[in-house]
Amino acid sequence: MAERFERTFVAIKPDAVNRGLVGDIISRFEKRGFKIIGMKLLHPTLEHAQKHYAEHVGKPFYNNLINFITEGPIVAMVIEGVNVIDISRKMMGTTDPQQAAPGTIRFDYAQVKESNVVHGSDSVESAEREIAIYFKPEELFEARENDADYFIKMFGHVEEKSF
Repeated sequence: MAERFERTFVAIKPDAVNRGLVGDIISRFEKRGFKIIGMKLLHPTLEHAQKHYAEHVGKPFYNNLINFITEGPIVAMVIEGVNVIDISRKMMGTTDPQQAAPGTIRFDYAQVKESNVVHGSDSVESAEREIAIYFKPEELFEARENDADYFIKMFGHVEEKSF
């Protein structure tokens, strides 16, 4: 896999916020070397939820998704780094915590698929769309030197930014 410097959207869902897991979850991304360039605590509106889950309209679980994500506050984040989309999803584990690998966020903190503590974008396109739902461009900050900058200095081969 080629190294790509990317941005992704991550949401710490209402169940994790309610259980006081925010700091533990954030620290996993930071310890991995990813930089948080935007973060806010917010209670998603129905409009946020409908835009976020638009691709699931008509599916049997759609209403449950909408109800769950709007039941309380979330921590919305924009994280950047090398291959952050793929790596962060691996860190989260499969959406069903019963199937998630030990050591993943969902294995460690979630019990059921319907409330699985965290969401992460699954592609560059999804990341761009989801970031735009929750953040204005001026709410995102340039990170100081991070792993991508280090890799470029040391090895000179990280592909162009995907944003």
